[in-house]
Amino acid sequence: MPLSGFLLVLTAAFCHATWNFFVKRIGGGPELIWLFSAISSIVYLPLALWIVLVDAPTFGPEHALFLAGSAALHLGYFLLLQTGYRKGDLSLVYPIARATGPLLSTAFAVALLGEALSWQMALGAATIIFGVLMLSGGFRPGARRVATSVAFGAGTGILIGSYTAWDAYAVSVLLVPPLVLDYVSGLSRVVLLAPIARRRGALIARQWREHRKGVLAVALLNPLAYILVLYAMTFTPVAYVAPTREISVVLTVIAGSLLLKEGDLGPRLGWAALVLVGMATLALG
Repeated sequence: MPLSGFLLVLTAAFCHATWNFFVKRIGGGPELIWLFSAISSIVYLPLALWIVLVDAPTFGPEHALFLAGSAALHLGYFLLLQTGYRKGDLSLVYPIARATGPLLSTAFAVALLGEALSWQMALGAATIIFGVLMLSGGFRPGARRVATSVAFGAGTGILIGSYTAWDAYAVSVLLVPPLVLDYVSGLSRVVLLAPIARRRGALIARQWREHRKGVLAVALLNPLAYILVLYAMTFTPVAYVAPTREISVVLTVIAGSLLLKEGDLGPRLGWAALVLVGMATLALG
């Protein structure tokens, strides 16, 4: 794995863990997605326009199809993720989602994008996936909201794997600029969720008033995290990128167990350490 690609994905992981923490703490629904997506659309507009004007990318029917598909997959991901956070634990929903996502995206990359899978990549990916799954505590009886967390985590992970492979094709084969791809996705959420935002105007105002710093953090870091990953995928195989992002799991386990008082820090942190071993194995491949 190229060092530059590794550093991009590592930075993205820190951004990703941070915005997920704030989304969980705020505890909003579709109206929160609209709010931070609207702010992101304003903040990143100059960069998106600059890329379109300077690089002048070519867009045809196939490009439009992939832009629309990406927007739909990401909208479904955000809706399911936030529901999972309201009903489950951050330190369970997030790890399970991040385990399912790399498994599928790596499989898609090998099957559909023709990427090679070495034994070291397979070992690293398998170690990451096993470690993340065990962060649930082995699904032991009596674990707090485990069943709900597992269900939403797995469903979210399916969408993660789907949009990762879909977007990888868009940026690496169709050469859609990563920032433009993510910007169109965010702007689409603003438009599609506008009717809900109008009905929940008072709630949006309260979320902005009470959680302004958190909302701004999500608005800035959510696009940045994925844009960095997309740029990494333009020159780094998806089969490397997807599992390496799982460093964010360690950060969310710590945040969920300590800052959000979800408990079980010791066992979950131990399995998170195994994720790091898998990440190192994969990154050195």
